[in-house]
Amino acid sequence: MKTPAAIMYNILGEDEGEPGFCLANQLISRALSVPGASVHWYGKTEMRKQWKMGHITIVGPSMNIVKARLDQILKNENLGGHTAVTPQVAVIMGSDSDLPVMKEAAEVLKNLNVPFELTIVPAHRTPERMYSFSLSAKERGIQVIIAGAGGAAHLPGMVASLTPLPVIGVPIRTSSLDGVDSLLSIVQMPKGIPVATVAIGNAANAGLLAVRILAAGDADLWDKLIKYQEDLKDIVLAKADKLEAEGWQRYLNP
Repeated sequence: MKTPAAIMYNILGEDEGEPGFCLANQLISRALSVPGASVHWYGKTEMRKQWKMGHITIVGPSMNIVKARLDQILKNENLGGHTAVTPQVAVIMGSDSDLPVMKEAAEVLKNLNVPFELTIVPAHRTPERMYSFSLSAKERGIQVIIAGAGGAAHLPGMVASLTPLPVIGVPIRTSSLDGVDSLLSIVQMPKGIPVATVAIGNAANAGLLAVRILAAGDADLWDKLIKYQEDLKDIVLAKADKLEAEGWQRYLNP
């Protein structure tokens, strides 16, 4: 079998005897829950520190994804206590006031188990930060950027001008023009600088679009999207059955 990317991780004894076997079993249990991971246990009856007891093979569509899966198995922790998995999607916004909208993209990514980062990158107040973020995104493993902005809404377009990574723009609803200004600012990009733009305030669709982009090269993610669409269909059919069974008046006034 050929695969675009693979890593082999040796399972070494972390302790003597039964405690060592317990630690190894914890590692194996985590590996079995990670897509693309296979455990090869050598069946040794004795456990010693630093003895090679087996190995884990991890495959995937890209090395970044394979490394992220290895991090998930090892459960490496950063200073904040969160699992250090390489993010595939960056969710950014111009202000924390955009977070109530942009959290919907984060929820979609979380529910579909796509690693992501979320931060504030103002285009006007901190242009240097936006510049640095955009230029470093690819080397940090980011594959898709979701950018939310309102009003002048320059953030998605400026980020797209700095990186060839796909950028999805989320127009934030404003008090002056109800978000139409944000929408037009993001969608009317010049030729050569594309920004995929979703409906005003629809960060959930931005999250789903990011997952669809990733799923084109990830069979496991593709299967999750198929199930997501089937679940949507089941929800609609259940509502239709209930409406037909109860009638419209009782349906509206249960």
